[in-house]
Amino acid sequence: MTKTLKQLIDPLLAGSIEVIPHDSDVEVAGITDDNRRVQPGFVFVAYPGVAVDGHKFIPDAVRRGAVAIVCERGQAELSVPQVVVHDGREAFAHLCAAWHDFPARDLVMVGITGTDGKTTTTNLAYSMLKAAGLRVGMISTVNAVIGERVLDTGLHTTTPRADEIQDYLAQMRAAGMTHCVLEVTSHGLAHHRVDGVDFDVAVVTNITHEHLDLHGSYEAYRAAKGRLFEMVGAPRAVVFHKPLVTPTAVLNADDPFSYDYLRAIPVKRQIIYSKGDVAGIPASGAVTARAQRYAPDGIYLTLATPRGEIELRSPLIGDFNISNLMAAVSISIALDIPTVAIQAGAFAFQGVPGRLERIDAGQAFTAIVDFAHTPNALEQALRAVRAITPGRLIVVFGCAGERDVQKRPMMGRVAAEHADVVVITAEDPRRENLDDILDHMVEGVAASKAPGVELHRVPDRGEAIRTACRLAHPGDTVMACGKGHEQSMCFGTVETPWDDRVAMRAAIADISLLSTHAD
Repeated sequence: MTKTLKQLIDPLLAGSIEVIPHDSDVEVAGITDDNRRVQPGFVFVAYPGVAVDGHKFIPDAVRRGAVAIVCERGQAELSVPQVVVHDGREAFAHLCAAWHDFPARDLVMVGITGTDGKTTTTNLAYSMLKAAGLRVGMISTVNAVIGERVLDTGLHTTTPRADEIQDYLAQMRAAGMTHCVLEVTSHGLAHHRVDGVDFDVAVVTNITHEHLDLHGSYEAYRAAKGRLFEMVGAPRAVVFHKPLVTPTAVLNADDPFSYDYLRAIPVKRQIIYSKGDVAGIPASGAVTARAQRYAPDGIYLTLATPRGEIELRSPLIGDFNISNLMAAVSISIALDIPTVAIQAGAFAFQGVPGRLERIDAGQAFTAIVDFAHTPNALEQALRAVRAITPGRLIVVFGCAGERDVQKRPMMGRVAAEHADVVVITAEDPRRENLDDILDHMVEGVAASKAPGVELHRVPDRGEAIRTACRLAHPGDTVMACGKGHEQSMCFGTVETPWDDRVAMRAAIADISLLSTHAD
């Protein structure tokens, strides 16, 4: 596949760009923002990155065969055409969409953002749409699902790169998909990875303490999330809307930090969900919980919706999953999914790998692996597991290095207030000193008013999980939080293979072996 430079840059003309020299008929064989991936005939897009400035690699890209450069600062004496843009990341996303002939315009696009619950809500919505017989694809921080193919989307949680997203969407279109549910992180929005995706439904789960290292403040973090809703609410001259789909915002009235802010963003239709009644919202625009019951086999839920009451049964556990279910139901109502499919999809979804995932290796206690890595997510996970634990609740968790420092004592305090035994350990320390990270968490444990909490400081994560399992008695629950489905842990700049589920099974096997030898 080849295109001319003119075909690719025409969609950028709404922005402030300049072509120097004006040789836009050059044929293009590919697009990349990584100079190491440049091949003859490629366009290289340069922009200032987090650690390095891509502009310094322009000469190398030209040497490798780049036929044009897209950049934020014009380069003197460059031998190939250059396109100067105001934002290189944004331009890269739109160029990748143009390269694939804007696949999102041929798909009904649902974007789901928030701090916690994004992946579960994404999978619930996917399950409901699939139960309706729709040919639906999904891109989450765990995987991409295209028909019968399941593709890994990366080692750590984040929205895939702009070129990867557009490639996945193009594959979905080629496979005959009609709908796509896409999990969208604040990093993805702030870095313009989903620019060039024409969303039809924007959804928020909640906005709590996370990623302030990138955004700098709650307000900036919230604004990044808000971009998704601005994209859905943008006029047709800016974004391509499908004629048979009403642009819709799905908002959580129970989240005070996001609700008023996002509700003020103009979108043609809004659906509000809440565990209680929503003041000032007509029944035609609300999904609310009328009754809920928790049982060993999951959640039983009655919802009031714009189409009447809907009874749901879900194998998920935890009060927070009621909100996730309501968000998914709101999406389904926005897309006119039949009630029977909503019910079937809720019942069929067994949970996301690494989200409250039980590990059963024959042990006498309950073992769970969960992805909770924010204060709110940790509290909600501990509350959910406490409700099914007759004995002690033992939690193992860490905080990532080179990330939000403010949340570390908050995590320690939450753990101390909701667990009986707290084991703090490593979680992607990166280039930061692990002892310093652990100190921050200990501060939170010490500051809590929880009486009698038992604290263990075990830097090695594998040993920390073994310690927790050794402490467990019948009726107790051991829960490892923070890694979930992830397949690696970062030390320095090196990703080392790691899986909490494997580590938990190994720890259980170790204590079983010790018990056998003791007998």
